[in-house]
Amino acid sequence: MTGTTGTMGTRPGRGWLLRLVIAFAFAQGAVSMARPAVSYRALALGADARAVGIIAGVYALLPLFAAVPLGRRTDHGRAAPLLPVGVVLIAGGCALSGQAGSLSAMALWSGVMGLGHLAFVIGAQSIVARRSAAADQDRNFGHFTIGASLGQLVGPIAAGLLVSARGDQLARTSATALLVSAAVAMCSFAGLWRVESAGGSAGGSSGERAGARGARGARRAARGAGERPAGRPVSVWGIMRSRGVASGIFISLAVLSTTDVLTAYLPVLGEHRGIAPATVGLLLSLRAAATIACRLVMTPMIRLVGRTALMAGSCLLAAVLCASVALPLPVWGLATALALLGFALGVGQPLSMTTVVQAAPDGARSTALALRLTGNRFGQAAAPAAAGALAGLAGTAAPFVLLGLLLLGSAAVAGRGLRHGGDGASRTAARGAPRDAPSDHPPTPDHAPGPEPRGGEAASRPRP
Repeated sequence: MTGTTGTMGTRPGRGWLLRLVIAFAFAQGAVSMARPAVSYRALALGADARAVGIIAGVYALLPLFAAVPLGRRTDHGRAAPLLPVGVVLIAGGCALSGQAGSLSAMALWSGVMGLGHLAFVIGAQSIVARRSAAADQDRNFGHFTIGASLGQLVGPIAAGLLVSARGDQLARTSATALLVSAAVAMCSFAGLWRVESAGGSAGGSSGERAGARGARGARRAARGAGERPAGRPVSVWGIMRSRGVASGIFISLAVLSTTDVLTAYLPVLGEHRGIAPATVGLLLSLRAAATIACRLVMTPMIRLVGRTALMAGSCLLAAVLCASVALPLPVWGLATALALLGFALGVGQPLSMTTVVQAAPDGARSTALALRLTGNRFGQAAAPAAAGALAGLAGTAAPFVLLGLLLLGSAAVAGRGLRHGGDGASRTAARGAPRDAPSDHPPTPDHAPGPEPRGGEAASRPRP
């Protein structure tokens, strides 16, 4: 497989991945610091639980409509330019949220922050997909998401230390936390150099360019034979119909919605139960630390039980633990539940990325990742709003029961793969089996790339 995208990207070195993880850690740290600070500032401006949920939902509303166009653009061009654009939007959204004097202005700038985060993540995930060999994708996506977990670890602690709820200080200290988060976001620029292949396009390396020339030749041959060119953009419906894409999107939606509502609503729960903001920040960071620990040992866990069983089991465990947060637990019991919950939630994001990338048709992987992020943003828009409405009707603990039910549904979706024999293939992939061996049957010109992650030409074709 010498000369393919994955080989050029992962061997001999992965310095690009380390720089990307560092940049992602700063960007996610800024967002994770800003989200609870936005909740506290909204409370200081007179918001109730329902208004906090709406503001948290607007964070995902603008990105909901931008994800697919950005993914289409990235499929046919460079991914790296999205990263600095994302950083600037994140920093601007944080700083302007800190200066906002009304709930509507806070909602607007929260949406700008979310748009920046979306642009950054689409660009970064596309780079990881292009520069990773098929057998390395679980590991590289797992390491990439460690950057997010590092940000989620440090951000809430910093917010908790900066925000004070005593007297009339909440408005001032939450604004300070938002301004500091803007400065943290700008630190991401330290890692945004040479993260994309040298060619600067979707096929930057010499191997990728050669593969692109071969693909163009195949398209010309297909046109000469009167067939549909293989390079024609795949429709969104066509991508969604690829087996594995929809389930990966739903699992990712459930896991991220849980993380998002935890970040936005644990401060509300803490206020209701008399838990100080600094303690709430420590609890959120404990959850993030457990997620990092999970991702560090994820490859051995895949070898042991298989990708599908690991996804289903972790979602089931997370459902039970998330519902337990609604119980009147002491602080130490809440900390234990959140630590275990963080470990269980660590599986869903990286493995859903791999599932979607390997299931997507060739030439549409960035769009498929964008669809996954669209699902995430839909969950981030709908879940906090639903949680806010539920909290207004049934109390501040009720949203965590709702999240438990959502995770239970994702466990059922993941478990469907067990009935289709998916586990064995995932264990083989985790052991590093040669998944790019030549196929016994050469592809025909009208062969539609399928979602099958194991075997054959699907793994060895050059990345878009």
